[in-house]
Amino acid sequence: MEETGSYSRKSVKEIKEGSYVLIDGDVCRVVEIESSSPGKHGAAKVRITAIGVFSNQKKTLLKPGDGDVDVPEIKKKRAQIVAITDSSVQLMDLDTYEIYEAAADEETRKSIKPGQEVEVLESMGKRLITRVLGGN
Repeated sequence: MEETGSYSRKSVKEIKEGSYVLIDGDVCRVVEIESSSPGKHGAAKVRITAIGVFSNQKKTLLKPGDGDVDVPEIKKKRAQIVAITDSSVQLMDLDTYEIYEAAADEETRKSIKPGQEVEVLESMGKRLITRVLGGN
């Protein structure tokens, strides 16, 4: 089985809004963090609400205040669009000249064309075009 990506463990207390966490194996961007104070018989609880980067689904993670969460390794790369197909976008990495495919949401697909430079977010074996940088 090939490696799908790497991640590390972080304390729930270290997680901030805007950072990334793994929820159910999905890379998610944290949009809200709520903490409840410790009760008479229990520890404080932390509720992390996040949006899936690749799935665009809202997910919630409930952990004890002293618990750990999985944090995915995120790479941002610059690439140039080579071709656009119905299912994906073919890109060339501007550092390694590697050709690969990445996903793009509907809005991004409408605004891109071959030759443009884009920023690609890569994590857990998946790639997504996050923004258009310029180009032709």
